[in-house]
Amino acid sequence: MESDKQGLNLKREVGIIGAVSFIAGTMMGSGIFVSPQYVLSTIGSPGASLVIWACCGLICTPPQLVVKCVAAGSIMVLAIVNCLSVRLATAIQVVSMAVKVLAMAVIILGGVVMLFQGHTENFDNSFEGTNVGVSSIGIAFYQGLWSYDGWNTLNYLTEELKDPEVNLPRAVVIAISLVTGLYLLVNVSYLTVMTPRELMSSSAVAVTWGNKVLGSWGWIMSVAAALSAFGSLNGTFFSGGRVCFVAAREGHMPDILAMAHVHRLTPSPALIFTTVVSLVVLIPGDFQSIVNFFSFTAWFFYAITLSGLIYLKIKKPELPRPYKVPIILPILVLIAAIFLVLAPIIDDPQIEYLYVTLFILSGAIIYVPFIHYKLCPGLLTKLTVFLQLFLEVAPAEKNL
Repeated sequence: MESDKQGLNLKREVGIIGAVSFIAGTMMGSGIFVSPQYVLSTIGSPGASLVIWACCGLICTPPQLVVKCVAAGSIMVLAIVNCLSVRLATAIQVVSMAVKVLAMAVIILGGVVMLFQGHTENFDNSFEGTNVGVSSIGIAFYQGLWSYDGWNTLNYLTEELKDPEVNLPRAVVIAISLVTGLYLLVNVSYLTVMTPRELMSSSAVAVTWGNKVLGSWGWIMSVAAALSAFGSLNGTFFSGGRVCFVAAREGHMPDILAMAHVHRLTPSPALIFTTVVSLVVLIPGDFQSIVNFFSFTAWFFYAITLSGLIYLKIKKPELPRPYKVPIILPILVLIAAIFLVLAPIIDDPQIEYLYVTLFILSGAIIYVPFIHYKLCPGLLTKLTVFLQLFLEVAPAEKNL
């Protein structure tokens, strides 16, 4: 008798609502509740800070040990969730996005009420004091773009997206338009309720806003900010694991990362690897340095990716392209990416940027001998087989 063999692959369980939630929910994390003071303090004026937020859309303190332990716990919980079920991770993303949109609606409504009551003094001469230095503009964009990061989340999930040719561009337009509009309105509300000095001195802007507007109910904004960051972390885990998964399947990372759980159909080895990297990065960093160096690294790789896209569109026009954009768009974004990488270094060079660059290049030390030239194949094969049996995973086929 002949029996049909069904290959192991990831299931398409992400619909349009989940797709929008992954983009918008990952973008709307801790940034909009924390980083506005950094944007304002760097750029210098309320008017210019709102321009930065709009342009980004177009393109009692606890001990640090306690904070990092809570962060590590959240990372571990979401790692387990993402390893167990795609459907559960998607549900968490949808719920968390609903919570953060509701929180932003409260902030916007409070700001509208204050505006109608005549609190417009912070918008008088709103561009006075603007810092026009190249470094100031670049760092301000870094801080603002931290809150927009996640716009590319769905790119990594197309293998699990229903009807990706239709839902991917639709979800991108809906999510980025929604987030940009919300962010601008939220910042207007912040500047209506707080003076620029109060905003810049706040350690968590949304919490300060809540204490001033909601009074004894201000704690609600703390909970909303925490849930927002939790949902953003979930979206980042979901997409980040898929990057390692696909890279391994294409031969750029160890084979074990290209495997999926035989029962749960999740890329658990890649998710575990992402968890370990996240915990390592968590150890030394504070919020502002993580934002700056993450943004530097991210836009460095965006520039490389866009360069490859432009090259292929010019040199390989015959290649199939399910998703098409006019070539002027990647060219403009490439120019912006080069500016964001070089601006802080040229105007205000710091040794830390050299460390980040060396860290990026250090990947070649592992990639060239062990992945490209496949040194120690016997050891790697034994390790792969051991982990495959221990984690109950097998090579996954590609969804076409």
